[in-house]
Amino acid sequence: MIRSILLGGALLCATLMPARAAEWKMDQAASRLEFVASYERTAAPGVFRKFDTRLRFDPDQPESGSLEVTVAVASADMRNADINEAIAGVQWFDFARYPQATFRATEIRRADPDRYLARGTLTLKGVQQAIEVPFSWSQDAGAARMRGELVVGRAAFGIGTGEWATANVIGPDVTIRFDVRFRKND
Repeated sequence: MIRSILLGGALLCATLMPARAAEWKMDQAASRLEFVASYERTAAPGVFRKFDTRLRFDPDQPESGSLEVTVAVASADMRNADINEAIAGVQWFDFARYPQATFRATEIRRADPDRYLARGTLTLKGVQQAIEVPFSWSQDAGAARMRGELVVGRAAFGIGTGEWATANVIGPDVTIRFDVRFRKND
């Protein structure tokens, strides 16, 4: 009888304790972070070659999770040496003064089955702005995949100033696409 009471009490405590979100480690080789600007209304794609994503996440209890992305902005590659040199400058990313961008979210919620929304702060070129990052999640055993897309206004972060501030040559918005692969961190 006492054993049954103790076992019942242990089970009750286990169900009342909040679940701990799993720690996920990014697979660098299989993950991509891309962006698409527009030049004279033509897509101008690029990629950030160096970034890291730290994720604590349980798809059944997303509110217990957190997401942190760190991007080495100097790793931006638009597949053209002249453009890559230009975006390193003060009017664009200003690599020397702002070597990295970050996104930190401690609020994650379910939007639809297998679709989530991470609300946090994007820090880019010294400017902080609250944004929402929608993403899909798929998981199989110890591996997972997070994919999504969002649009960011470049002017809010001082990207493309001076002669590039108007939107008649370089479009006002940049689309960011990500496909991040994870392994469960044991």
